[in-house]
Amino acid sequence: MENSFFVDSDKLSPAALEKKHRLENDPSSRTNHMEYMEGMEIIKSDICEKVMSQVREYDYSRYTARDVVAALEHETCSIEDFKALLSPAAAPYLERMAQRARTETGKHFGNTVYLFTPLYIANYCENYCVYCGFNCYNDIRRMKLNMEQIDHEMKVIADSGMEEILILTGESRAKSSVEYIGEACKLARKYFRMVGLEIYPVNTDEYRYLHECGADYVTVFQETYDTDKYETLHLMGHKRVWPYRFDAQERALMGGMRGVAFSALLGLSDFRKDALASAMHVYYLQRKYPHAEMSLSCPRLRPIINNDKINPLDVHEKELCQVLCAYRIFLPFVGITVSSRESESFRNGIVRIAATKISAGVSTGIGDHESKYSGKESDSAEGDEQFEISDARSFDTMYKDMSEEGLQPVLNDYLYV
Repeated sequence: MENSFFVDSDKLSPAALEKKHRLENDPSSRTNHMEYMEGMEIIKSDICEKVMSQVREYDYSRYTARDVVAALEHETCSIEDFKALLSPAAAPYLERMAQRARTETGKHFGNTVYLFTPLYIANYCENYCVYCGFNCYNDIRRMKLNMEQIDHEMKVIADSGMEEILILTGESRAKSSVEYIGEACKLARKYFRMVGLEIYPVNTDEYRYLHECGADYVTVFQETYDTDKYETLHLMGHKRVWPYRFDAQERALMGGMRGVAFSALLGLSDFRKDALASAMHVYYLQRKYPHAEMSLSCPRLRPIINNDKINPLDVHEKELCQVLCAYRIFLPFVGITVSSRESESFRNGIVRIAATKISAGVSTGIGDHESKYSGKESDSAEGDEQFEISDARSFDTMYKDMSEEGLQPVLNDYLYV
């Protein structure tokens, strides 16, 4: 398979170094990021054009305090109202936005907060994304768990009390095939009531197969909806193809998945436009597939191993809070997840306002749940983490903290009949 090589804790060869340097410095050496590669399914959908037309028209500098106040006074938040709430003019009204968001959250979700944990089963990747710790040129410890190891990791997590798991891999079909991921889903069904996937985008028939294996929902990060910026950040691999990634959630729904999740990685480009695009992506798909469960994440860039080439554009906690409140006001029924990239204090606060789901007992490394959960040494090698987390609380601690905040932690609310 093209580009299916990895740095396995060895230094890059001269040929690999030369190719890496060429990709970074010569745009003509890269494939067209808007053209599909062989084997990629093309679906006929109008969602992309609808989303991107809203982004192209968005000039957030033209919104005023009057627009923000009007948006907060309207019973239903329109697209124009949402644009105003994302604008710099809304910053002085953050407290009012938080109050409105908290009201909407309570109206539709009560005082519940859902808990889940991610499980990385492999960190091999065929993409060269300059901001990601798993990228194929990064000199990290690579690892792929076998089924026995996956079963053991899942048992450790399930024994903690967790009932929902998110299975993740690096983006490598060569090392993490659809069949391999499907077998992991079958194992997960032994232990968990909810099984999510955050893997490389696949075709509709492959999503259907993974759903039959036990997967309930699919998360795909678009990273940034800015196609020009996307091209400079994703230099090689299947992830370089922007439109195939954009349509991933719709293919997943066409393949029978119950739910899909969306996200931009705030800090890669203009965060206001990326936040607008993420929400519009949900908005239009929700109308096309009204039966589907949809959710939004709102991660910011975090430090990674061996990275000195990209710095996040400033998205501070106040800006993040503004985005999350705007999401809740505009999309009151949508789940909002805040990851362990954020601090303990921020997550404790935002679940009382806008967020409905948080991760607990998190590890972004490979094969290290036993050592992190119990303190015992793992019997096998461990793979390096994708990024550094900020909130490292255990499941027990998170459950206790949420309860003490007056919230009701929920492990699962879905019954199979």
